[in-house]
Parts: sequence; structure tokens; C-alpha cells
Amino acid sequence: MIEIHRTFNLLSNKVMSWVEQFILLLPNLFITLLVLTATVFAARLTRRALASVLPRMSPGAVTLHSLISTLAYVAVLLVGIFFGLEVLGLDKTVTSLLAGVGIIGLALGFAFQDIAANFISGIIIAVQRPFTVGDVIQTDAFFGTIERINLRTLDLRQVTGELVRVPNRKVFESAVTNFTVTTRRRVDLECGVAYSSDLDQVRAVVLAAMEDFPELLTEQPPQVMFTGFADSSITFSLRFWIPYRRQSDYVGAKSEAIMRIKRAFDAAGIVIPFPMRTLELPAEVLARLGGGL
Repeated sequence: MIEIHRTFNLLSNKVMSWVEQFILLLPNLFITLLVLTATVFAARLTRRALASVLPRMSPGAVTLHSLISTLAYVAVLLVGIFFGLEVLGLDKTVTSLLAGVGIIGLALGFAFQDIAANFISGIIIAVQRPFTVGDVIQTDAFFGTIERINLRTLDLRQVTGELVRVPNRKVFESAVTNFTVTTRRRVDLECGVAYSSDLDQVRAVVLAAMEDFPELLTEQPPQVMFTGFADSSITFSLRFWIPYRRQSDYVGAKSEAIMRIKRAFDAAGIVIPFPMRTLELPAEVLARLGGGL
């Protein structure tokens, strides 16, 4: 009984000690609660303020604005949480948390190198803005219109309809051609004519066919350049410039030029030859074929 009574007294004293410490801690808890409430309010206010101010300072960088607002929101929350822990007298806890965050961040950096690289590349793309939503671009493997720019991927709608999500790292590290930034594009059309053709006439007929061409940029007139002697034809290249807003402008202009050249060649009697091949057979094969006939 004596041991039970002693144990009960020890437990009672311990509980009373905890109750006393809790009562003494109540003011600090109240202050901490006020600090955290004010911190949440300040974090939301900061995010809303940045969301309204940043678009005025740099219009178009929606992804970057969202990132800055989120980082500011998290930073204000962390400051409030650390200050609340200081009020509660948990200094060692704050130090341990900071050390733990550093170690966890280092471990995550090694474990998710690709994700981190895509994220950093997305930030750089958002800052430099080499292209925007709606631009027609070509990477090493894909060609299409940008539909969305995220911090990790870039959504590219190909001309055949597929939606490709290209990692920002691939876009940042590779060469990218932006066909929209200059608002114009040169069309190169390859063709060939028979060796018996008058090349001066060919040039004149092609240039005449390009007169009154729809939306042709007149500051750089069409050019006809003969490029080589092929197996069955003399090849030439027609070069002309058009306004460029989307891929259909380029494809439509090239199709219209092909139809105009074909009609003009038919009217002028200029021949676009078929590929020809010469086949030589041994004499004994020819003799057998002749005997069979």
C-alpha cells in the first residue's frame, strides 16, 4: 500500500506540475495564436497585393507572377511560425527545424534533379520570355503552337492535333525557332524543268504566275534561283515572303504557289519531267527475251 501511495503521489505531483506549466504558458499561447492569425492575414494580403501589382509591372508573365506571389505567401507564413515558436520559448525547436529543412532540401535536390532542373528552367523562361502563349515554335523534336507555359512543362499543340507536354529543361537547353516573333516567313518551293526548257522563259513564267498573289510581301519580291542539274531535270527554287500568324498561312501559300506554277507551265508548254532510269541488260538476256517474243 505504501508503494502504491508513493506512486500515486509522484503522478499527482507530476500532473500538477504540468498543469502549472500550462497555466503559466497560457499568455504565451494566446500571444502565439494572435501572431499566427495575424500572419495568415498578412500572408493572404501580401499574395493579393502582389497578384494585382505584378501584372501591371510586367504584363504577360502569368506563371512568374503566380510563383512570386506563392513564394511571398509561404515566406510570410514561415516568419510568423518561427516567431510564434520563439514566443513559446522553443528556440531549440526552431534551430532543429531550420537544420532539418536544410538537410531535407539537400536530399530532395539530389533525388529530384530533373524536376528541379525543369522548375529552374521554367523560372528562367518566365523571366526572359523568349516566347509566349500562341507563338508557333519548333524544338528539336516538336513543332506547334504554345497553349500553356507552366513552371515545369510547356504545352505544345502540334499541327496534327496532338498535345505535347515538353519539359522546360528540354526547351531551355535545345535550340528553339520562333516563327511568330517576326510576323513573316519565307516560303521556299523546289521544282524542276526539262533540260530542253528555256531557263529565261521559266523564270519569267514563274514570276508572272506570282503576280497578284494573295498577301504577298512586296518589299521583298519573289526570286527564282536555279539550284542544280538533277538526273532528269534542272532544278530551281522559288522564294517569296508572306505574313505569318499561324502554320496554315505557310501551308496555304505554298499550295497556292504550286497550283499557279503548274497552270502557268501547262499554258506555256514547259515540261516538269518524270524521273527517268536507264536499265542495261546483258546480251544473253536480251537474246532470250527476243527469242521469247
